[in-house]
Amino acid sequence: MTIKDLAAMTGYGVATVSRVLNNQPNVSDKARKAILKAVNESGFEINANAKQLKQQRTNSILVVVKGTSNEMFSELVESIQSKIAETEYPLFVDYIDEDFNEVLRAVSLCREKKPLGILFLGGNSDHFINDFEKIEIPCVLVSNSASDLPFDNLSSVTTDDRLAAKKAMDALIGLGHKRLAVVGGDREHSDTGRLRYEGCLDSCTEHGIDFDTKLDYEGVRFSYQDGYDATCRLLERDRKFTALFAAADVMAIGAIRALKDNGLRVPEDVSVIGFDGLTLGSFLVPKLSTVEQSVKLMAEKSVEILLGCIERKQGASHEIVPFIIRQKESTKQNS
Repeated sequence: MTIKDLAAMTGYGVATVSRVLNNQPNVSDKARKAILKAVNESGFEINANAKQLKQQRTNSILVVVKGTSNEMFSELVESIQSKIAETEYPLFVDYIDEDFNEVLRAVSLCREKKPLGILFLGGNSDHFINDFEKIEIPCVLVSNSASDLPFDNLSSVTTDDRLAAKKAMDALIGLGHKRLAVVGGDREHSDTGRLRYEGCLDSCTEHGIDFDTKLDYEGVRFSYQDGYDATCRLLERDRKFTALFAAADVMAIGAIRALKDNGLRVPEDVSVIGFDGLTLGSFLVPKLSTVEQSVKLMAEKSVEILLGCIERKQGASHEIVPFIIRQKESTKQNS
């Protein structure tokens, strides 16, 4: 398959396809998503031989970011860039759609960029199980655990997502809330979404709370708009709830806007708690209650592990970073 074949398949010009394949600007999000989807589905691989004759990047670090609207990953990238800037290694960051195969994308980029190591921000365990054996360099999966995966060159740094989500739900129940709704991730494409969903169920089961996944749960992308839309759908079902847990702060912020647009006050009518601890949450009105995970610590641990594997040939390791439940102004006691 050639670039011309991709152009014919997607309906975009060869120049547009080339810009997307080379991660260049001046391409619409719609075109980029369509072309990258065709690349994933067709198994297209970039022929980078000519490019590599001109520019070798054999000492670079690659970051593959799964999702284009996740603010937590944006903060992670910034922290990682600060740490890598202290080293001799150039950094290359590549963003892909939340539904795309991050491992196959990395395989393609390895042929083109020849990095020394890779940091994956987000991932799907099925993609690693099926395709990761094609990657031989040291890698770290950030924000997901790889401890159960059988690869000696794959480390991980993450929060205990299942436990953290359970504690967030426990906090709402501890405030007297018994009618709960959840805006979570896509459990099919996101290990994070699946684990946080399971944590919600753990809490409801432990406390004897009635929770109907078909009515009380919406699994969507990690974005403001999806959080907003999901909350509107929950409200349309006329399932009265007094508290909502969102599996990411960006979702929680979208949810708060949706509640307000539907005539509900936060926290007077509905308490809302998010997940991530984004800086933005502290500047909202009301300040966002959240599961705070240390982005800076995750970045530091991830870079430290990757460099240890690259420079000192250390084996794979798996770190769990702590989290804190921060109850601020968006949650209150249910009267």
